[in-house]
Amino acid sequence: MSAPFRTRENGIDLFVRLTPKSSADRLEGVEISADGRSYLKARVRAVPENGAANAALERLIGKALGVPASTVSVVGGGASRLKTLRVAGDPAVLALRVETLSG
Repeated sequence: MSAPFRTRENGIDLFVRLTPKSSADRLEGVEISADGRSYLKARVRAVPENGAANAALERLIGKALGVPASTVSVVGGGASRLKTLRVAGDPAVLALRVETLSG
């Protein structure tokens, strides 16, 4: 199974499958798509209008990884369910935290 992230020089790119308008904000492990890519599954209560769901996702990921939400940003898939988030910080520490989240 591939990891749902890619390390970078100053952080990681995290691949997420987002479901908006959920009953709670939560992470639900890793999902493997038909093409073999891994995504961290996330649900947020926010609606996908005016960037509300993306902002809620950035806060959720920041909290889960123990980093400020300001270090998390959606860099790909802004209007899609499949998103790429860039998380700034020590790549080794962030990778370990994501692996802990994904089981």
